Amino acid sequence: MNILTLFTLLDGAAGAAGAASGGLAAGQGQWSMWIMLILIFVVMWFFMIRPQRKQQKELQKFRDGLQKGDKIVTIGGIYGTVVEVKDKTLLIEVDSNVKIKVDKNSVIKDFSAVNQQ
Repeated sequence: MNILTLFTLLDGAAGAAGAASGGLAAGQGQWSMWIMLILIFVVMWFFMIRPQRKQQKELQKFRDGLQKGDKIVTIGGIYGTVVEVKDKTLLIEVDSNVKIKVDKNSVIKDFSAVNQQ
């Protein structure tokens, strides 16, 4: 055996060992990537999606509990007082003897407890 063959064999053995350890490190890197992606999703869930769902449930509860005499604001910015409540619609009075019919889903706020100036 000459020295060139010996170096070639040693280089091949070192390359195989490096590939084996590199493969292990690459596998660990993939797992850490998946763990980071899952953690990012969990953080987004708690800070963005969960509060929005909670707010939507509260708004739906408010809309289902509307009664005659409640002061409301619609999505379009129309202020009025509820005159009649039906399953999906409301009849609101916006001025003396001016009544309009709106969809319940267009109501966003309740001003019954707020002092009007």
